[in-house]
Amino acid sequence: MTETESSGWITMFAGVRRRTLVAGERMMQIVVALDNGAHVPEHRHPHEQIAHVLRGRLRLTLAGTAHDLDPGESLYIPSNVPHSADALEEALVLDTFSPPREDMLAQDEERTKN
Repeated sequence: MTETESSGWITMFAGVRRRTLVAGERMMQIVVALDNGAHVPEHRHPHEQIAHVLRGRLRLTLAGTAHDLDPGESLYIPSNVPHSADALEEALVLDTFSPPREDMLAQDEERTKN
């Protein structure tokens, strides 16, 4: 386990780390830290998502349309819509999912076992 992972952060991709803040029955929040230039490849999931930029700048590409977000701005990502992210500078993003991401919660549980 890396130092980052031992402090509660889980590496998602090169330069992209996440930490679960809270999870309930119907929603969850995570915080994602992205290094300048980091890329989250296009993906989709059945969960609704709201991405809120806390710090830095982020380009979210949603169904082929780019949205540049500054601190304090949010974007709603509907269920099953393809999306990707690029950090235009070092960024910190608050992501809310509904329903909770079972895959992420399983990773969190596995991390705490090790």
